[in-house]
Amino acid sequence: MALAIAERHVAGSVVHLTQAESEGLWNLSHEVVSLLEHSPSFDLSELLPDVPHALRTALTEFREGASDSGYLLVKGVSTGELPSTPVEYGSRALAGHPTNGTLALTADILGSLIGYADEKKGDLFHDVHPVRGEEHRMENSGSVAFDFHTENVHHPLRPDHLGLLSLRQGHERTTATRVASVRRALTRLREDEAVILRELRFESLFPTSFTRGASGERPATGRHRVLFGAPGGEFFRYDSFNTRAADPEAAQALRALAEALEAVCTEVVLEPGDLLLVDNHIAAHGRSAFTPRYDGQDRWLRRFYSHSALPGWARRMMVGARVLPATTDIQGVF
Repeated sequence: MALAIAERHVAGSVVHLTQAESEGLWNLSHEVVSLLEHSPSFDLSELLPDVPHALRTALTEFREGASDSGYLLVKGVSTGELPSTPVEYGSRALAGHPTNGTLALTADILGSLIGYADEKKGDLFHDVHPVRGEEHRMENSGSVAFDFHTENVHHPLRPDHLGLLSLRQGHERTTATRVASVRRALTRLREDEAVILRELRFESLFPTSFTRGASGERPATGRHRVLFGAPGGEFFRYDSFNTRAADPEAAQALRALAEALEAVCTEVVLEPGDLLLVDNHIAAHGRSAFTPRYDGQDRWLRRFYSHSALPGWARRMMVGARVLPATTDIQGVF
């Protein structure tokens, strides 16, 4: 059963926009989306001070990575008029929609809005909804339970943050976005298990969203750690479907981590206008199962990625405005 979000988390993890703040953000979003339509690389820095103060302050604090829960929920975001929930993959049904402006502003306060050349053709805004025939895919077109993962686990330039804006709840109105903090999960692990998770005894397959249309086995990363960072300020790199252990002892540590994440999980049933922000290095996320009807009223979220400090070489290799190079072009860099 979904938990009331305020019951489990420290003060400040939820921001409620007033009607005036919501309207102000919406008006600013109209301006931003118009600018981005003409130039996706447009520098939004001069407009960021116009974001409502309470929201801007909460986002600035959240981006510092000191959060124990690893997420921030913003309630009361305007979503405007919406078409039917898309039923096809990559429909781009909201091209030019003001919600793009809202997400771009949020992403640029957290860091910089980015996309990936080999995921969704480099789109900066992703529609998360069920697609007929893809119910069992472990990506955002599926509708079966989607277990815990940090985003783009295979990539050397994983997003620092991601955002999920709820546009439509769907028929059941109980589908939960599940969030679990590694910092909370660590209290349930033995010391020896945590030590193993810090060692180079794991690899991760490329997610299926990055290998659509490719033949043969999915490529994998080199050996990597699952857990890293100083004690008390840990981060992790983990995907329950794609991260594999190199030996039985490491596999047992992965199972212990999965159990610990489940034990500290919070389920958030997002309402329209809720924007869930996740620190991709602190919290894994997932989704409970639901049954789509493909009638235009199914669950629909919008997603963005933000990166705080892209290296200069990556910026110069970008294949488009804000779009990172294909993974195969930079694999092995670090």
